[in-house]
Amino acid sequence: MADSKSQGRRVSVLLLCGDYMEDYEAMVPFQALQAYDVSVDAVCPGRKAGDVCRTAVHEPFGHQTYSESRGHNFSLNATFSEVDLDKYDGLVIPGGRAPEYLAMDPSVLDLVRKFSTAGKPIASVCHGQLILAAAGIVGGRSLTAYLPVRPVLIAAGAHWVEPQGMSACITDGNLITAATYEGHPEFIQSFVKALGGTITGGSGKRILFLCGVSK
Repeated sequence: MADSKSQGRRVSVLLLCGDYMEDYEAMVPFQALQAYDVSVDAVCPGRKAGDVCRTAVHEPFGHQTYSESRGHNFSLNATFSEVDLDKYDGLVIPGGRAPEYLAMDPSVLDLVRKFSTAGKPIASVCHGQLILAAAGIVGGRSLTAYLPVRPVLIAAGAHWVEPQGMSACITDGNLITAATYEGHPEFIQSFVKALGGTITGGSGKRILFLCGVSK
């Protein structure tokens, strides 16, 4: 995928990672965007290409909050300290536990502010919106997120959009936010469109996804 803004070069985005980010919210955009021919650089503050971030899997099981289990080791393919904003067309922020501490990292907040000031698309999901709030870029903007993030966004001046289900996704200008990974289809499509891509549908084709159950 290429557009006029990138002058024919391959569109590139940055994926902001940290230990115990939510597994699906990192891996699914990482792979899906590449399927759209978008180059994705995964970085983490204090780490370099070839290092790994541990992930967590969050699942709703009918309890008062989600359960959390160990995911896998997610390999980084770029170095945070070498990030050049001019090379990237957009930013993806996964949720999970990582945003809890990344939101206190001045280098992360500076990077997010620069993407925002440049008007580049920022896609953030679940708890990732903690970072947007800490960066001070949500004032007057319409956002959604995982429900416990609501007080933080409201306090930061955002217009809170109550998610009607966990697949909720909201676009306000260059900000694309989703409540959870259940909203990935719309979340990723909206981000690709914001990057200048075109998505066509209506083919009427269907596929069968064959699953199994362990005993």
